[in-house]
Amino acid sequence: MNQHVEEVKELEAKSATAARLFDVRRIIGGLFVVYGVIVTIAGLTASDADLKKAQDININLWTGIGMLLLGVFFLAWMKLRPTEPPTPEELAEANGASE
Repeated sequence: MNQHVEEVKELEAKSATAARLFDVRRIIGGLFVVYGVIVTIAGLTASDADLKKAQDININLWTGIGMLLLGVFFLAWMKLRPTEPPTPEELAEANGASE
């Protein structure tokens, strides 16, 4: 009986790890940070001709900063409010409702 309890706890730990690993906020935040860095660098290295095309507004710089802020927001949200794996009761309800 004690071994069964340990196996259940181990599976719950693995489930929690999988829930955190595949959290969509991690994917969205990471992509926005990566693309934000790329676009910000493009904005910092913009030529005068590029700025003239955009009526002297460095749109790449401002968009890149916005993307960085949004990506950091998603990553902070994920860190502050981690996902909880569903309880066995919730899984049983979901399986019963889908049948």
